[in-house]
Amino acid sequence: MRVSLIFAVAAADVQLASFEGSSVTKFVELNDPVMGGESTGTWKVDGSGFGVFDGEVKDVPSLKAPGFIKAAADGSFPDASGEAGGDLVLSVRTTTPEYAGFRVSFASGTASPSYACAGGGSIPLSRGCFKAKFSVPAGSDFTEVRVPLSQFSDKWSPSTGEQTTTCADDKDVCPTASTLKGIKRVEVWAEGADGKVHLEIQSIKVSKGQALGARPPTKFDKCSGPVQGNLRYGISGRTTPTVPVTVDANETLAEAVCCDTRTSANAEPQFLYEAPDIQMFSKLDTVTTFYDSVCGLPLFRAPMNRSMDEFKTDTENHGWPSFRTEEAIMENLVTDTKTGFVYSKCGTHLGSYLPDEKGERWCMDLSCVSGNPAKVLV
Repeated sequence: MRVSLIFAVAAADVQLASFEGSSVTKFVELNDPVMGGESTGTWKVDGSGFGVFDGEVKDVPSLKAPGFIKAAADGSFPDASGEAGGDLVLSVRTTTPEYAGFRVSFASGTASPSYACAGGGSIPLSRGCFKAKFSVPAGSDFTEVRVPLSQFSDKWSPSTGEQTTTCADDKDVCPTASTLKGIKRVEVWAEGADGKVHLEIQSIKVSKGQALGARPPTKFDKCSGPVQGNLRYGISGRTTPTVPVTVDANETLAEAVCCDTRTSANAEPQFLYEAPDIQMFSKLDTVTTFYDSVCGLPLFRAPMNRSMDEFKTDTENHGWPSFRTEEAIMENLVTDTKTGFVYSKCGTHLGSYLPDEKGERWCMDLSCVSGNPAKVLV
């Protein structure tokens, strides 16, 4: 008998830009219009089927701050409202992976997309241009870079490109199904950071199915498989590895904390479960099963033999979700009482074993216990 663990992920794509055959999307390059701006760029379509965004961002002398370059496409784009809650996906490669100012935006719900994408909601009637950062890993092959739609905001600084209000802070700035229905402009930016820029774009699409991020290099990867792409509690929105040691920049937080052996002695940020985009306890109203973020094994059920308030207090006292003996599904846990490291039976690093005066206690990284249950096929 062979048992396989799989996860159901919806697959739906709405193409916004492509550069092959007769379906070439027309982009126009625009340099920083600020007087004295010295940033310059170009846009062209390579005959092999991809767009080439090239140039250099320099400081505006009068502002002593970086300018920008961008390439924009206007028109009527397909209805992407069915992909709300998914990702904007760029198939890209670059020879400048160190460049820190890549951004992507789309305009909807505005009478003037160019005006909205110049003002970023900072001037009257300039809402409706949704922008987010992205980074591109080094390599000669095209790779899919997924930017969760929950990372976009239509309130950002036209001087720096940085969001002034995030979607996590205020849902009013988030893209909705309604805005995704009427996209009028798509833009790719190099902004807010000086440096040479070379970006090749094969396609831009919106996808409901959330794919997996980049796994750690093989020699550092402890996990039995990839991290799930639709983790609970908003964890999949944490696409930056905010850990105190150096890991690959394109790892998500869950990949870095749960799989990368370079972080074994470290944890996700303390009190992450309380972050505005997570708010774990607001999503719990009864006994909840917490699953492995990689293989989907059930690991803990909480609260058991105590109230939700007691579970919350225990968690608050340490800063990470804290489980007791009655809540642990022992057959799926591997607890090293000497080192304090805790793993699931399928190898995922989960957090620390830290008993106290009340007895056994498992203090877990929410990133690693936010999975969805595996479907077992025989």
